[in-house]
Amino acid sequence: MPKSGIAATLSDRINLSGKRLRQAALGVTLAATTVVAGAAGQALAAPLDHAPIHTTLQQAGAAPLTYGQDVSNYQPDHDWTASPAQFGIIKASEGTGFRDRAFARHWRELDKKGIVRGAYHYGHPGNDPIAEAEHFLSVVNSQPAKPGDLLVLDLETTDGRSVAEVNAWAKTWLAHVKAKTGATPIFYSGWNFADTYGKGLAEYPLWVAHYSRPKGAVSPPADWKTWTIHQYSDSPIDQNVSALTPDQLRSLGRPER
Repeated sequence: MPKSGIAATLSDRINLSGKRLRQAALGVTLAATTVVAGAAGQALAAPLDHAPIHTTLQQAGAAPLTYGQDVSNYQPDHDWTASPAQFGIIKASEGTGFRDRAFARHWRELDKKGIVRGAYHYGHPGNDPIAEAEHFLSVVNSQPAKPGDLLVLDLETTDGRSVAEVNAWAKTWLAHVKAKTGATPIFYSGWNFADTYGKGLAEYPLWVAHYSRPKGAVSPPADWKTWTIHQYSDSPIDQNVSALTPDQLRSLGRPER
């Protein structure tokens, strides 16, 4: 998915696509509007080539993998009608003030297509997690919701915070969104970042980015025993597979009211 980082060094970004470099600039702009203590954190989600070599075709077995795509304002005119995706996840918000300008259009198009849809928030641990969670919910709730809509935290940067602080921030954000919506949010990150900062988050379904592994062939990091979605490529668009069926994915989303 299009990402942003805060003051990442060149070595941190050596494996990033041009798309992620453009989004990094957005992260810097956003960071300037918030009070961030300490040095800027490394964006560890992008270097995805250090996972254990003994990867397995996770959960695939008898059932085929479910194909999906994710987009943001960098693909404002993405043609969902022609897309073969069985699920689509789109950026809604970032930090405490950014609203993705393409969110409403993508949300409507996914509704028309009738596939599983989800919305993600790009988190900045330098901000208050409750404030960020509330900002995300305000953006998502501005559009009509349906049972089965997925809610996602995209966490890839530390903002200079420690492992314990980033981990606590993620737990607070996720728990707040779950309490407010009744849906258990999905946690998205790169393999390395999730392995470092994701301890104790196994109750939240994992969406893991790892581009150097074939689709569906990735081992879960940290405390997770399984993965839910594997982002295996960002060319020509972010591409994903899920070990779950579309109906199983919907069961992770907003409950019936």
